Amino acid sequence: MKLSKDTRPNGVTDKESAQLIAEALPWIKSITGKTIVIKYGGAAMVDPQLRADVMADIVLLKTVGVNPIIVHGGGKDITRAMEQAGIPVEFKDGQRVTTDEGMDIVRTILAGKVNQELVRALNEHGNIAVGVNGVDGGTIIAEPMSNGLGRVGRIKRINGALLQDLIDADYIPVIASVAIGNDGGYCNVNADVMAGQIAAATGATKILFLTDVDGLYLDFDDKDTLVSQLTLDEARDLIESGMLSSGMIPKLRSCVSALEGGVQSAYIINGTIPHSILLEMLTLSGVGTAVYAENSEADSQHVAVGNFASKLLENK
Repeated sequence: MKLSKDTRPNGVTDKESAQLIAEALPWIKSITGKTIVIKYGGAAMVDPQLRADVMADIVLLKTVGVNPIIVHGGGKDITRAMEQAGIPVEFKDGQRVTTDEGMDIVRTILAGKVNQELVRALNEHGNIAVGVNGVDGGTIIAEPMSNGLGRVGRIKRINGALLQDLIDADYIPVIASVAIGNDGGYCNVNADVMAGQIAAATGATKILFLTDVDGLYLDFDDKDTLVSQLTLDEARDLIESGMLSSGMIPKLRSCVSALEGGVQSAYIINGTIPHSILLEMLTLSGVGTAVYAENSEADSQHVAVGNFASKLLENK
């Protein structure tokens, strides 16, 4: 005999769960058929259970008609591998100094280890993910950023058509932040920067940066200074103000870059919060920090969608 229970293990009743699902409908309708870019990193990528939960949430978004693109780094794994190989770990202006020897490790870790782990986690739900790096079809072409940084690259061109082909075939592209250089060698590209430029190149509506913190703080030591939302102009002013910690500047710059490229909104959210992607995408309150383009019309622009998704959009 099994007694009936009307609550979940987290204390939420079945009725409350049903209400949350029902309230998600308008948010689902607003993003179905749209492309979103998710820059994936931090503890949410390292912890196996968090990684599995994030991948399941991304599959759910794909199931309701969203076209996700995942861009990832792998800084902790790279640092560990370089230390084991006896290669000095050095950063300049937030960028990893990458020698030719170090680039071999970066490529092996990002394209060979981390990328395949994420693809495998997604494909636990079906054959839906494809791993990509810059060399594949010339997806990302870069040039050296400066002599002092070695094989660190600045993106020159993105093959958005290839990524769109994968999306049109109903795959989720999982992109390692490794580019191919003009000289035929590999380049290490900052994953935040790559995510922002890929979002612009693919006509994405939104971009999410998953981090280990709750969002953008004006003063990281004062948790009351968490910013819930700001405009593109306010984001530019903050970058120039010198108020922000060095770790947040590349993310906010990438938000600005994406919005300047036509993306409607960008979000910095805590990937360690369970289902933070769904909370941001499918609820009114959201989580983290949102940056909005002031005059964006991305919500109303035409997008190519599937048959059912197009019916949802007919009366908009």
